[in-house]
Amino acid sequence: MSLDGFSMYPLVTELNKQLAGGRIDRISQPNKHTVLLAVRQPGQNFSLHISINPQNPVINLITRSVENPAEPPVFCMVLRKQIEGGRIAEIKQHVLDRIVLIDIDTLGAGGIILTKTLVIELMGKYSNMILLHETKIIDCLRKVGTTSSRVRLVLPGYEYSLPPNQDKLNIMTDSIDLLIEDLKKYPELKLVKAIVQTAIGLGPVSAREFVFSAGFSANILVSELDEADFTSLKTAITEVLTLFRENQITPMLFLDANNKIVASAGFPLHYLENVLPKTFTTMSELIDFSTKLTGNYTLPDKDRFQKLVHGELTKSANKATVLAKELIQAQNAEDYKIKGDILMTYQYQLSDHLGEIVELPNIYEEDPEKHLLKIPLDKRYSIIQNMQTYYHKYDKLKRAQNLLQIQIEQCQQDLKYLSSVESSLESSSTLIEIGEIKTELIASGYLHEHIKKKASEKPSQPFKFKASDGTIILVGKNNYQNDKLTFKTAHRKDIWLHTKDFPGSHVVIRCENDAPAPDTLLLAATLAAYFSKANHSSKVPVDYTPCRYVKKPTGAKPGFVIFTNQKTLYVTPNEQEMALLILQDLNKK
Repeated sequence: MSLDGFSMYPLVTELNKQLAGGRIDRISQPNKHTVLLAVRQPGQNFSLHISINPQNPVINLITRSVENPAEPPVFCMVLRKQIEGGRIAEIKQHVLDRIVLIDIDTLGAGGIILTKTLVIELMGKYSNMILLHETKIIDCLRKVGTTSSRVRLVLPGYEYSLPPNQDKLNIMTDSIDLLIEDLKKYPELKLVKAIVQTAIGLGPVSAREFVFSAGFSANILVSELDEADFTSLKTAITEVLTLFRENQITPMLFLDANNKIVASAGFPLHYLENVLPKTFTTMSELIDFSTKLTGNYTLPDKDRFQKLVHGELTKSANKATVLAKELIQAQNAEDYKIKGDILMTYQYQLSDHLGEIVELPNIYEEDPEKHLLKIPLDKRYSIIQNMQTYYHKYDKLKRAQNLLQIQIEQCQQDLKYLSSVESSLESSSTLIEIGEIKTELIASGYLHEHIKKKASEKPSQPFKFKASDGTIILVGKNNYQNDKLTFKTAHRKDIWLHTKDFPGSHVVIRCENDAPAPDTLLLAATLAAYFSKANHSSKVPVDYTPCRYVKKPTGAKPGFVIFTNQKTLYVTPNEQEMALLILQDLNKK
């Protein structure tokens, strides 16, 4: 979800009202895109979340706790040195653009107050976070050198310059009459596009609402409007501006039937049809909800481990292909024995060093004389030596068959295991979960690193959901957790579920005595399908059986089990419905 500059106006107003005058107690950087400022106000603490993630750059207040790496990144240490302990003087927006400026008063040498500015540019792939003293860059989260931009360098020690001026009107400060006059310069454009092109900070969402509120269709051209129409447009824009200026905002998120975000704004959007509107108390709450819903939060090491596992999967798949070809070749071992036997039978009729090919009756046919077999020879050797060569190749390939079968089986197990780790990584959402997967990768020999585990660190908990009838459903998040859930947490009468033929999480329905209700069983099966490699498929087969029928073979990899007495359900997981359900995880409350 991305807000335009116009909808950011009430957000910045809201942040300034809550944080101005507050002391920055602590600064942390949970991942490469995100910085958190812990701000203390009299009687209240706030957590300001700033992310320059290209897919979802945001700034908002959050209430959830966010885990941090043991070692803070360099940018975080610079911020701590420069502004930790400082007081926020003001939070403001540059014109109506997606640029937020946080002025922070810090104490310099001799008790002099130095004002430093944290600039947050929320502009998609060009997003950045820059710390300034006056106009000089102290440090920045994303370094922009000559290889990235010829227009604007963003590097420590350089003078900071704002992004290139767009030469557009600011409807919060400029007269709407000026906007109307500028619109008339683009008679060939659709009115919505002309508004976006003329006014800074206005995206298509805000522009379409203005046009709709004025009584026009989204496709109307500027040239089709008369003076009365322009007056209607001016009135529609002014009504929203008045609400913003008087701080009478209505933060709203609009979802489609699949709970996918359609649009968001600080005011109602009447032009949208067939959507579910969701209203929030503050813009920060709106942003926090949408971030959770879309999963736009990247954990440190998650990308690295995903690349590692993907690479190992590719290697194992390639190895399996090569081994399969070698097995086919090894299965032709009998051909070498036949040729050796024929040479043995006719050795006394042949002279040594005859040539490259000899044609002899095939003694394994009913009428050998009618079935001649061409046998290649190495003329450097005698007939007996050629015969021994064929027997040697036969023995070698027969031994290879058994070894190849074992290697192929091991390769298939590796592929299943790595796929299960990949699935666990996709659903991981905390540093502890990533740490557990890291431990698993090290123990399995795929990652060669030492891991420092804090003595006080508690293991992660499985997902915990409550069905409509109150039944508890548990979902493992990684292979270690799957084993613990299935063999330590679950009781013998509980119901165990897992996708058929797909790597995924172990799911357990807690049962007292009775069998689970059909709706509960269906929900658990849907969760099993969603937390698996088949989460984007339809009619996913999910096996279920009482936990007493699930066993773990001796020496098996984490997460691997065998089971009997299973039945199968077919379900189709809905991504957005599952995303909303995850927000109700009881182990996160």
